[in-house]
Amino acid sequence: MSVIRLSAVLAGWVVPGLGGLHAGENWPQFRGPAGDGRSDAKGLPVTFGEKERVKWKTAIHGKAWSSPVIWGNQIWLTTATEAGDALSVLCLDKTTGAILRDEVLFRVAEPQFCHRFNSYASPTPVIEDGRVYVTFGSPGTACLDTRTGQVLWQRTDFVCNHFRGAGSSPIIDGERLYLSFDGSDFQFIVALDKRTGRTVWKTDRSVDFKDLDGTGQPTAQGDFRKAFSTPHLTAHDGRPLLLSSGAKAHYAYEPATGAEIWRLEERAQHSASTRPLVAHGLVYFQTGFGKGQLLAVKLGGKGVRPETDIVWREKMNVPNKPSMLEHDGLLFMADDAGIASCLDATTGAVVWRERVVGAQSSSPLLADGKIWFLGESGVVTVIEAGRTFRKLAENKFESGFMASAAVSGSALFLRTRTHLYRVE
Repeated sequence: MSVIRLSAVLAGWVVPGLGGLHAGENWPQFRGPAGDGRSDAKGLPVTFGEKERVKWKTAIHGKAWSSPVIWGNQIWLTTATEAGDALSVLCLDKTTGAILRDEVLFRVAEPQFCHRFNSYASPTPVIEDGRVYVTFGSPGTACLDTRTGQVLWQRTDFVCNHFRGAGSSPIIDGERLYLSFDGSDFQFIVALDKRTGRTVWKTDRSVDFKDLDGTGQPTAQGDFRKAFSTPHLTAHDGRPLLLSSGAKAHYAYEPATGAEIWRLEERAQHSASTRPLVAHGLVYFQTGFGKGQLLAVKLGGKGVRPETDIVWREKMNVPNKPSMLEHDGLLFMADDAGIASCLDATTGAVVWRERVVGAQSSSPLLADGKIWFLGESGVVTVIEAGRTFRKLAENKFESGFMASAAVSGSALFLRTRTHLYRVE
């Protein structure tokens, strides 16, 4: 099954199984099979907790906010020492929770600064049959054989001062691995040959950073050059698009060549951290910190996009870190402070706003008409995904959530700050 969700023939190959992209045993990337936080799973637990419906619980060493990925009976995730001098990958048995592999991939003599709210292992791996791709940003990217654990290739030559720590997760298509590097010094996106790790193309961000903070005055402040967003593959009118949020602008690239098709500038934004979402012929961009907003943008176009290509904006309670969901013509999101919103996806009209429990950094999960919000306090709030707000359950864990949930079969795989759980 493909790990991306496209609607047409892309770059000479057809994406198989479009109807079942959200289903099955595999959870191959950040935000699941289609990269949009949705699963076709039925019977996922609604009421559960630290001592209820936990099939197993495995301690994970270090400090890391990366989410688990699943292929077959393997779960892969990354971790790091709090100081960032050892960057590791782990493989667990999905049935028992036993740790099958725990290997240091990179040792870093002089780690970059990482903000205490971030970790040195925040990017989520991406996995396919026989291979897992792991990145920690500029300190290192590697491809491993999932059967033997052998490192097939690695790259440590990308120069980027992440300034607050890395956060962008990799994605793949049939031939390439895509990585974003948006630092205080260099800002670019690259495609690697996923078989060899060789650079296929590298494209610098094209936005002019001279007026970084929107005041009209030059500044070199690193935050206004930063971004943490994960790219996203889609298609429009039969043409493949690689969507990517940087600082000050959102971009669409040609996946095969890295040529910039268009960019939408948003000068007041910085540190975009979410994954773009595509639905109803629109792409939804969350602009990040600064004057955080939600933009609904027409998917077509070329060059520098005009303001008129923004169909609607929402300025209230837009998340900086958690990505959003779409279901039945509605958008669902919870901002960093825990205010959940439901909007009409085509008009932006607010349907409802309610508070869920606690601050949010994880991206929510949608399955079977329900939404799971994983809170930093350790509370998982489950609601109905509908036009009326209805809370179904609040479930408490000993430690809080920074990583997003994974799904396999009828089980939830939840990573807290200290443990990985199988709940069903």
